[in-house]
Amino acid sequence: MKAIKFILNVIWLLFCGLWMALAYVLAGIICCVLVVTIPFGIASFRIAGFILWPFGRTTVERPDAGAASCIGNVIWFVFAGWWLALAHLVTSIPLFLSIIGAPFGWANLKMIPISLMPLGREIVPTDREWGAR
Repeated sequence: MKAIKFILNVIWLLFCGLWMALAYVLAGIICCVLVVTIPFGIASFRIAGFILWPFGRTTVERPDAGAASCIGNVIWFVFAGWWLALAHLVTSIPLFLSIIGAPFGWANLKMIPISLMPLGREIVPTDREWGAR
């Protein structure tokens, strides 16, 4: 099972993971330059790591996320989220044009909600039991 995840991650990295992760890193750098938005930059770097190597991991809502995460997600959506969601959408289109790329295109579309609302989410391995998340 680990070998399959590794192969999927390598294919993902080659076809779309690298430049999508770079987009998140760019968003994170821009957020860190503007000192007030450093928490957004940290979240962007965290999601970039997930986008770079997603298979075998997932995101779950943090139980301690509150109103600040909700407000932060609205601000994130306005300034960076919709750009990243659009990048996921555009990246998925050429992936859907091939048989091998179609599952990766679908995985790219599944990441749109994460790109729109990254705050209040935690990245966890998929091999952990549901109760431990």
